[in-house]
Amino acid sequence: MAEPNELSFQGGLAPSNPLEQAAIVLLCMGEEPAAAVLRCLSREELLEVTQVMSRLSGIKVDAVRDAMQHFFDDYREQSGVHGASRSFLKRSLDLALGPDIAGSVLNSIYGDAIRPKMARLQWAAPKWLAERIGSEHVRMQAVFLAFLPPAQAGLVIEALPVASRDLVLLHMARLQEIESELLIELEEIVARCLDELGTQSALVEGTRQVAEIINRMSGDKRQMVELLRAHDPRVVSEIEVSMYDFFMLSNQSEAVLTRIIEEVSMEQWATALKGAEPTVRDAILRCMPRRQAQSFEDQLRRAGPVPVSRVEQTRQDIMAQVKALADAGEIEIQLFAEAVVE
Repeated sequence: MAEPNELSFQGGLAPSNPLEQAAIVLLCMGEEPAAAVLRCLSREELLEVTQVMSRLSGIKVDAVRDAMQHFFDDYREQSGVHGASRSFLKRSLDLALGPDIAGSVLNSIYGDAIRPKMARLQWAAPKWLAERIGSEHVRMQAVFLAFLPPAQAGLVIEALPVASRDLVLLHMARLQEIESELLIELEEIVARCLDELGTQSALVEGTRQVAEIINRMSGDKRQMVELLRAHDPRVVSEIEVSMYDFFMLSNQSEAVLTRIIEEVSMEQWATALKGAEPTVRDAILRCMPRRQAQSFEDQLRRAGPVPVSRVEQTRQDIMAQVKALADAGEIEIQLFAEAVVE
């Protein structure tokens, strides 16, 4: 029997979508040809298709045959005439315009030669990249970040010293055409990063991990916290902050939740409860007056999609308000889900 997180095509059923078909075709190709295909994908595409590949299980011969048939049907529909390769155009343009002008024309067609190398850095941790460019002058930092995907560049900027972030962004905004000297310097930096990429360290959120472990421990969790506090009060304070997870609201008494609901605006709840676990959502709604709860549920249904980053930030803001109420002695928070007896 397939595991719950596996995709299983029993009884010869064909894969249900093109992504699953692509995963089967890649598995049938063998390692080296599949690797050549995967190198052409973006980070998001690669993660998506490899996740499906890892979950495939119990694939019948008919399902494989159908996937391969779809692939070759699509292939046969192609004309067989492809656009000129870069090497073909380079040879032609070298003869027509000379190597220097040909290189400039090719870069305008295919994008700068540095981009494929920069694409490999999308797997590097933002903090690691920030450390690698931290000693470079601000203009070079801006050039480096300009060639990264915006989402990754944003994370790298957040990992840079606060005092320099505005200057980096300003220099990046002023970039239009990059001189060849800067590109040569950039290639040297990228080459060093790629050489060291395999040695980057793994990032572990120790306090978050300990908070999660303690929350799941059986027995007297509070005693464990106090034992840790005797060793290092500062670290335990960080652990307790991590324990103020949004899910802990489901463990609070009705009186505590009522006070929290009074403190937090309905707009914040509408955002924070997007995609929340049913236990949290039900706990909050149960403590609202009936009319308010009905109105709020209607508001949730009508609300459109909300970015995950905004949801997470709103939840953090709410938990900061909860901690402030607890620190002021207005509420008594139950950090742990404790066993009860009737």
